[in-house]
Amino acid sequence: MKDIALVIMAAGIGSRYGAGIKQLQKVGPQGEIIIDYSIHDALEAGFTKVIFIIRRDIEDEFKEVIGSRIEKICPVEYVFQDIDDLPDGFVCPAGRTKPWGTGQAVLACRDVLGVPFVVINADDYYGKEAFVKIHKFLVEHESSMYQYCMAGFKLANTLSENGTVTRGICSMDENGRMVKITETHEILRSTGGEYSSEEGLELRDDTLVSMNMWGLTPEFIDILQDKFVEFLKNMNTEDLKAEYLLPTIIDDLLRQERVTVQVLPTADRWFGVTYAEDKDIVVKAFKQLAADGVYGGALWG
Repeated sequence: MKDIALVIMAAGIGSRYGAGIKQLQKVGPQGEIIIDYSIHDALEAGFTKVIFIIRRDIEDEFKEVIGSRIEKICPVEYVFQDIDDLPDGFVCPAGRTKPWGTGQAVLACRDVLGVPFVVINADDYYGKEAFVKIHKFLVEHESSMYQYCMAGFKLANTLSENGTVTRGICSMDENGRMVKITETHEILRSTGGEYSSEEGLELRDDTLVSMNMWGLTPEFIDILQDKFVEFLKNMNTEDLKAEYLLPTIIDDLLRQERVTVQVLPTADRWFGVTYAEDKDIVVKAFKQLAADGVYGGALWG
């Protein structure tokens, strides 16, 4: 069995969600959290280890709620995203409290990642199909550098009933390889089915979008390190919320023709806890998945 890692980004502050650590909210019929389902589906697909990216201030609670259980099932590593974890010569601007984004989060894994990996958000449910497809791609391309993949979700399957969403809109060539990814904000679907967004893009139900589920190989960590230096050199130091984001990084690499990204379409429905009001919807969704037999009994029984 080839070693392929599941990297879970769980360091987000979750300011829109309100009080509490949203990644640790119980949503399953037997008290499972969303991360339980992602780990279950990844291990079932063939992934062999889990790397949690967390903040130091949630370490104890995180291990109590999820980490200590998963340690009994598969190898687990913990890394910490810290706003002061910057390349030599850089310091965090005074007054900044926001983490540096998903690019810095994955970069925090630099000392523990030496195998192909999939990276996901802790508070997103992706379904089984995407894990199977990404695992297959990574196994087949294990020795191929700069050949990556991404799960492509239908936009209609990724919306929240309780507010707008931000999604990476994918443009592809005839072979399903990504040409560019456009971070698109304030996406909203009207009751009539029309879409609006801050950028004014033409969007449809079947438009493929990124949910930050990337299949990557170890040299990507070196790319992240180099481009983080670029980002810090060029950023507006007065912007205390500037973020180093995976979709932006990968779009830049595509424009430079340094990498290829195969988009792997999935028909599964995404759901997650973006807003506090989403929790009830997610609880009902997992109850229905259990009733449909997608998940039978206790996940770790």
